[in-house]
Amino acid sequence: MPINTPKEVTDGYAEASKAKASSPAWRLFVLAVAAGVLIGLGAVTSSTAAHGLEDAGMVRLVSGLIFPIGLMMVIMLGTELFTGNALMVTAAIQGKITWGALGRNWAIVFAGNLVGSVGLAALMAFFGQLSIGGGELAVYTAKVAAAKDSLPWLNAFVLGAFCNVMVCIAVYLSSTAHDTAGRLLAIFFPIMGFVTCGFEHCVADMYYVPAGIFAAMNPAYAPLIADAGINTAALDFGTFLTANLVPVTLGNIVGGVAVGVVMYACHGTKGRRTFERSVQEAADEA
Repeated sequence: MPINTPKEVTDGYAEASKAKASSPAWRLFVLAVAAGVLIGLGAVTSSTAAHGLEDAGMVRLVSGLIFPIGLMMVIMLGTELFTGNALMVTAAIQGKITWGALGRNWAIVFAGNLVGSVGLAALMAFFGQLSIGGGELAVYTAKVAAAKDSLPWLNAFVLGAFCNVMVCIAVYLSSTAHDTAGRLLAIFFPIMGFVTCGFEHCVADMYYVPAGIFAAMNPAYAPLIADAGINTAALDFGTFLTANLVPVTLGNIVGGVAVGVVMYACHGTKGRRTFERSVQEAADEA
């Protein structure tokens, strides 16, 4: 079965963005909450599988092999994910949607993703899921959260940018396939890559960091976390906002917009014609 071409995918996504932009606020929010939960479940599953491993490379590899189920569920169920919606910039450039409509979508979806992810983190931390391994999963969760909150601001930004390059490539690749297996494989490899590399995804971090904060707040896990020597000073929501969520989100926007702009300029109908016209004008002037 033939795949969709880059031109078809680029033009198709810009067209689909019109429906995303005009969707009722309540619908966008509900679908965004669902996406936050689904990405969080990918994080829950990968952390549970990797927490008992000692070798850092194996931890990243196992996490990378499992985490992609989150984006698979998001795309196949048609939910709304902030990082993927960075690609809607192509529709705004084309005039298919307004910049205000783009900002509205991003704001509602970001808020919904945050509610879904943080809500899931609280449920995992306070209702026993982190008790696996005698509480070792809680210790691992707090360790991951503290490490994310301790990244230098510029590092978090750059890792966020590269993360969403790979996420948006996964979104594009999934649209090339006509069958479920092809779409899932297209999603799997870029997401496995970004997790293995340790890149930063703002919606995933909306689960990872609050889960670590909540774990440190839970009396059942707090002594274990303290005994592990984890920097609990980094485990608060103010630090999460300023040291992680803001730079990672900005980086995600830059990376996602870059993918969208490059694809539009090189493969989008209007972008291609504009490029060809510019080349011809330059040749005529010469």
